[in-house]
This record gives sequence, C-alpha cells and structure tokens, in this order.
Amino acid sequence: AFLPPFLSSLKVSPLIEKISDHKDFKKLLRTRNNVLVLYSKSAAAADSSLRLLSSVAQEVKGRGTISWIDCGDTESRKLCKKMKVDPNSKEKGVELLHYKDGAFHTEYNRAVTLKSMVAFLKDPEGAPLWEEDPEAKDVVHVDSEKELRRLLKKEDKPLLMMFYAPWCGVCKRMMPSYQQAATELKGKYVLAGMNVYSAEFERIKEEYNVRGYPTICYFEKGKFLFHFENYGATATDIAEWLKNPQAPQPQAPDTPWADEENVVYHLTDEDFDKFIKDHSSVLVMFHAPWCGHCKKMKPEYEKAAEFLHVASDSPGVLAAVDATVNKALAERYHISGFPTLKYFKDGEEKYTLPHLRTKNKIIDWLLNPEAPPPPEPAWEEKQTSVIHLAGEDFRESLKKKKHTLVMFYAPWCPHCKNAIPHFTTAAEVFKEDRKIAYAAVDCAKEQNHDLCKQEGVDGYPTFNYYNYGKFVEKYTGERGESGFITFMRTLRERDHERVGKKKDEL
Repeated sequence: AFLPPFLSSLKVSPLIEKISDHKDFKKLLRTRNNVLVLYSKSAAAADSSLRLLSSVAQEVKGRGTISWIDCGDTESRKLCKKMKVDPNSKEKGVELLHYKDGAFHTEYNRAVTLKSMVAFLKDPEGAPLWEEDPEAKDVVHVDSEKELRRLLKKEDKPLLMMFYAPWCGVCKRMMPSYQQAATELKGKYVLAGMNVYSAEFERIKEEYNVRGYPTICYFEKGKFLFHFENYGATATDIAEWLKNPQAPQPQAPDTPWADEENVVYHLTDEDFDKFIKDHSSVLVMFHAPWCGHCKKMKPEYEKAAEFLHVASDSPGVLAAVDATVNKALAERYHISGFPTLKYFKDGEEKYTLPHLRTKNKIIDWLLNPEAPPPPEPAWEEKQTSVIHLAGEDFRESLKKKKHTLVMFYAPWCPHCKNAIPHFTTAAEVFKEDRKIAYAAVDCAKEQNHDLCKQEGVDGYPTFNYYNYGKFVEKYTGERGESGFITFMRTLRERDHERVGKKKDEL
C-alpha cells in the first residue's frame, strides 16, 4: 500500500493492510476471520496508532489481520460512510473496530497497549487481562521469566506472588481480594501476579512446585520461603498472614461420615453381606472421603434416609460404604468412581444407578425400582471425527498430520465435559482436510499416564498444538467451537498464503 510522504518515514509494518475500496474491504472480511480495523479522520491522526499497531501486527502474524482505513482521503471517505463509521466524532480522531468471521464483532475498548491488543486478537472473545482491571493497579504484573528474576533481585520488601492461569475459576474468584490487599498493603508488602499457563513457563512451574492454580508463593529478599495455602482468601486473611507468615498448616482431617450422627447405615467388609441379606431393598452409596461430588450429595442422601426411616411403609433403606477403607467390597463390586450407587434386592445386586443424586429422585426411584437408562457411551465409543490416541501410537499418528490440536482430558472432569461437544464439532468442520486432525487422549487411563506427564499435562483439559508430531505451543484460546475452529482456520490460511506467495514468485 502507498503511504503519504510524511508517513513513509514512520515504521509502519507492511503487515498493516491499507484499504480504501469497498470491494477490497469486503474481500478482506470474506477471506480473513479475525480483523482489527483502524479508522482515522486523517493520516496524521493515525500516526501514533499505526506505530503501535505495527508491533501488534508482527506479534499476531498468521492469527489476526490489521487494516487501516484513512477516512480523510477522498476515496476512503465513501467507504467510511458506507460502513457508518465517523472517526471525526472521536476525541483522538481514530476508531478501532473488530470484525469476526466476515461480520462486525465489537468496538475495541480495552487498554491501548501492545500486550492487551495482542491478547485480544489471539482470543477476541476472551476476558481482558488482569492488569486491565483498574482495581488491580497495585498488583505488580509480571510477564516473563526475566521480569520475575529482576523483581526478586531488586525487591527488598516481602513479596507474595500469585502464579495463575487466565481460565482458572478459583483464581478469578480470589483476584478481587488479592488486589484489595495489594492496595491496602502498598508500601509495606508487594503483591504480584504472573500468568504461567503457557508452556514457556514450565521451568518456573517446576522451580516453585506449581501443580495447580492459583499457587501463591512467599518471598523475602528474593528467596522463596513457603506457599500460602490452607488459609482464608479474603484481603484481611492475606494481610493477617503477612504479619506473621508461616508454612502451610496441615488441614484438620474431616470426621469420617460413619462417625457423624445420621440415619444412614454405614457398612464394612465384615457386616455388609449379613445386612444385605437381612434387608430386602437396599440402596448403597460407595464413596471416598476426598470426593467432592460425594460431599455435595451427602446431605441429600441423609435427608432421603431420614424420610425413609420415619415412613410407615418404607420402600427400602439407605446404606453407605467408604470404598477407600473397605477395599474388599470396592474390588468385589468393581468400584472405579465416586459416588457409585448400587441397588440390592433380596440379597442380590440388581442395578447401578448413576442418575440418583437428590432426595426426591432417590425416594421416587425406590417407590418404583426399575432399570436405569443405559449409560451414555464414552467419547471414544461414539462415531466422531476426533482421533482417540493412546501412549504407543501417539507420536506416529501425529507425524502424519501437518496441524493437530490434541485435547488431554479425564472423563470425570466437568471442564472437559463442557469442551468435548465443541471440540467434536470443530473436528467435524475439518474432517475433509487430510492435513488437519483434532485428537484426544484420556489421561485417566493407566496406559496414558506417562504420555500425559511427558506432554506437560498438569490439569484438565490441556490443549497442545503439534506440527507433524512436534509440539509447538499450548492452546490457550476460547474453549468453544468458534475458538477451536478459528485456531485451525488461521493455520490453514497461513498455509494458503505461503503457497500463494510461492506461486507469485514463480
């Protein structure tokens, strides 16, 4: 694109596409699915924006497109009018609009910084960066290993560092308290934050034992002392702890369910058979003390047991077995997940009931016991375009494809369950493209444990992108179908552009 003489001295990236014709603009939106457009009232007004956008364009090369429309020149004025954009009405004479999949998506209204704009173009529907929150101005935001080392070296004040992942729900819930504490303690302590989800931070995660998010580390004069954990997460809790920082306190063990006062019959390896024989209709919940779903279900189960206990014509009794203690029973009944509900009639096991989770459902079912609906087939048993890989064939399968996005998952993980239909739809979109694959690895299977560890999986789901079998990067974009599709479409567009350039050169 031809630049005006006074702008030609500027370092405007050739990656920025200057457009003035409506047809060219329509073609751009048709062929690129992630476009940020700078509309300016004049070339001079675009000056500082173009400098910044040149750097942004370099960072998002192949994943996003930046275009410039100068509404001040005669030809472009018609285009601006057609698009109903008037940068003259803006204070700085510029307007940034984003177009996605050929249509207007949103006005860019996040921080006008390299980091924020790059993050936006990498994931246009993602949440703003933590440092974009004005309430988080007193948190020190660290972006690289180099910055972290520099901060630890120069900072004399006691420092608390939150290592987090942008998608982590616990992190998001804790951030407001953490930033409030940062403001209240400013000058005495330093509270910092660092997004270490990306693969480039594996060394830091290893060094500070980051096994989940958030992991909060306490430093004095650059030296790591201990983790902040098993303490409250309010601003007051953080401030109180910093007055007297100490190693994590072991959490008091929960009282075993069997020792609590309740009307559920708690059975063991020794008395189970006799109890089942003596009661004609028994529902048994096999549970584990650490299982979150069991804890959630426990009050409902107890309420149902109380109801049945006082009912004059009770349709049955409720019992429970701690499968981590009574291992012979767990083995006999093949208990592999918690909670597992089994129904026994006249001393014999009759049904496994995965769908009974509330008091009403339990009672209604016992009044009319019938076979449960057949279980939902496992993801790999369904006919989809996702390739399911195991340890031994992993690398060989990936080498055959130019672009592969692999989802490492566990069948019990709620975030995985949410992502699976979107990932499956994306695989369907590209099923005819022989260079592309969407693959999945079930990390809960013993045969895949080493593979998942080797591929840097420390939480579920983890998405890795491979090029002919070689790991390139962790995918951190949106986990809906449009995120998975956009990621792959961008890679293919880049391939086609390269092929086009080669043809032009010939």
